[in-house]
Amino acid sequence: MEVVLCVTGSIAAIEAVKLTRELRRHNVDVKCFMSDDACHIIHPYAMEFATGEKVVLELTGEIEHVQYAQADLILVAPATANVISKFTYKIADNPINTLLLTAFGYKTPIIFVPSMHHSMYQAISENIQKLEKEGISFIKPKIDENKAKFPDIDTIILHVLREVSDGELKGKKLLISAGATFEKIDEVRGITNLSSGKTGVEIAKEAFIRGADVTLIQGYMTVDVPPVFNIIHAGSVNEMLNAVTDQVLDYDIFISAAAVSDFTPIIEAESTKISSSENISLKLEKAPKIIGEVKKINPEIFLVGFKAEYNVSDEDLIDFARKKMEESGADLMVANDVAVDGGGFGSDKNGVIILDEEVVSVPLISKKEIAGKILDRILERIKKN
Repeated sequence: MEVVLCVTGSIAAIEAVKLTRELRRHNVDVKCFMSDDACHIIHPYAMEFATGEKVVLELTGEIEHVQYAQADLILVAPATANVISKFTYKIADNPINTLLLTAFGYKTPIIFVPSMHHSMYQAISENIQKLEKEGISFIKPKIDENKAKFPDIDTIILHVLREVSDGELKGKKLLISAGATFEKIDEVRGITNLSSGKTGVEIAKEAFIRGADVTLIQGYMTVDVPPVFNIIHAGSVNEMLNAVTDQVLDYDIFISAAAVSDFTPIIEAESTKISSSENISLKLEKAPKIIGEVKKINPEIFLVGFKAEYNVSDEDLIDFARKKMEESGADLMVANDVAVDGGGFGSDKNGVIILDEEVVSVPLISKKEIAGKILDRILERIKKN
């Protein structure tokens, strides 16, 4: 996979080395073009070091604008108001804009990452809209301190990987719940669990890369969520139930990865804070089973459930998962034992069992890899149907 990175004269050019190194960690070959103004901010040798390739600073008899115009992707990061506006009107008076014009003629995917003062970003909004209508992609900057700032590098990577992927889930709408719920006892206390939300976020990221339109119903998390999904916040069981039942009719796939509380406190009297000066008894009632409502609303949806147990045998884990699968009508179940050393809540790795009519045991691997295996199985099932 080859990406041509065009670095232009924004101060955000200082992020280009980090961006390149991260692209290469994802097995992307990077060729760099730099504008004259970019060379005033970082030295071309820095990009030569990062890419392992000579940097294109001028067009020569090797016709570099043609040679690299049919790469898998042209990424302009950072993109100045100047380069965006010139490309809007198909002006080719420098190596980068000449490359862009040639790539556009070849229908090579192009992504711009604007980075500039906010007033300049507003001033070129019509140019951006015009290019978007022509099929050019833009990654929105972070608006902060009256500046349109360079987005997080992880966000750019997700967009790049999505653009160059096979798009196996393109056209599919995927809803996923992730994180823990919090059931309020009083204004300062509550019942929750140790779920970090990592597995759910990794699944959402992998589905986004594969082309899906992803909505994340987000409980309490200890992991950062990239700003590439539609986000619905749901803190309690009832909030998550309402979010799922409101949304699920419009989706093709629902992955119920949230760690939802099995019980909620029965609060007999309103209190801003329970006194700690005396003993109290806390009554709990069974919480609604969200996964059991999904097929009632959307019988055609592909439903994926999760089942976590503690310190049980694989045979018992499979039995418990199959029971939940039958009760909910789920098409696929992912089961794991949170007592496994190195796995479970908050860890970066896990070992799971993925089951439908088949049973696949997945050893302790990264949650990113587990996300890929879950989506691979979903795709196999969808294609069969």
